[in-house]
Amino acid sequence: MWVQGCLRQCCGCISPEWRPLIDAWLISPEDLAEILLENPDITGLTISGGEPMLQAKLLSKLARYCRAIREIDLICYSGYTLEELRSQPEETGIADFLAEIDVLIDGQYLAALNDDLGLRGSSNQRIHYLTDRLKKFDFETLTRSIELHTGTDSIVMIGIPSKNMLNTLNRTFLTTGAQTHVSGQPNE
Repeated sequence: MWVQGCLRQCCGCISPEWRPLIDAWLISPEDLAEILLENPDITGLTISGGEPMLQAKLLSKLARYCRAIREIDLICYSGYTLEELRSQPEETGIADFLAEIDVLIDGQYLAALNDDLGLRGSSNQRIHYLTDRLKKFDFETLTRSIELHTGTDSIVMIGIPSKNMLNTLNRTFLTTGAQTHVSGQPNE
């Protein structure tokens, strides 16, 4: 799940369309939990963005509503470090949201440090196991892969692409004359 809005301007951001601080799709945490878990095979959620911590209060409610439906794993990406997040005032709701997260992948994306390893974008980003739920999962060295979902006038990429895949997608779009750019280019 991607959330809208981010104050960071990471060069090579994989999802720049999620940065503007605008209303995208407004929905209550209760209703979103029902939609996200309609499929009984869903066992976990990954929350990215944008910057999820800008919506920490509502995301902690979402996590609790989801876990009331069934036990799920929760992974979250943040451009802020865990130390920065833990220093935020209580009223931000960040501490409550951190209490719901199983794995936090933290830190600003730095294109020059994209080493094509694991489920973090760049080697400065850290993987924090905040619970024991996913301790056995290897986020550090897992081979990157993506899913492409096509719509009538769009393509959505899910996952963390390798640098080679990003270059291939960009060449493909340029060759076809599409008005689309795949972000996250290592050379941006």
